[in-house]
Amino acid sequence: MCAVDEWVERVDNQDRVLGVVGRREAVREGWLHRVTVTVCRDDRGRILVHRRSEQVSRFPGLYEVEVGGAANVGESYEQAAARELAEELGIRALPRLLFTFINRSGLSPHWLGVHEAVVPDAVVPDPDEVAWHGWLTEPELGSALLEWRFTPDSHEAFSRYLAFRGVQP
Repeated sequence: MCAVDEWVERVDNQDRVLGVVGRREAVREGWLHRVTVTVCRDDRGRILVHRRSEQVSRFPGLYEVEVGGAANVGESYEQAAARELAEELGIRALPRLLFTFINRSGLSPHWLGVHEAVVPDAVVPDPDEVAWHGWLTEPELGSALLEWRFTPDSHEAFSRYLAFRGVQP
């Protein structure tokens, strides 16, 4: 668990920077800030799913469809997504930003940048962040979303991701 607060950019309803604040304060006060996630697919189209470590401060032990976190001060959504992939999965990839939206699920409202990347299926997750990972087909993931406990962002972002791709959930 990280004892040091992250610095993030507080933004408005149009995603314009208002100032720099600690992420804990942004969450506590309900201020919009930027978060980035990436849906990771392998070359066969399967989607990476992982269970968060019990040691993480936000949603310990829950499953996630995306890999991500808060954008640091001065980072674009794409830069933050690439950094998170390197930190959490140990891979270098160029995620493609698909869309952004104000996500009101989870701990506090935030602008969420949803990306997609094709990544190698031999990822090496950071054990401090990821307790388990596996590759699921879309039908398998659809079943898992109904049976397993996922983070609120996973449900919201993945349903919008499918809609963006024109896939019926």
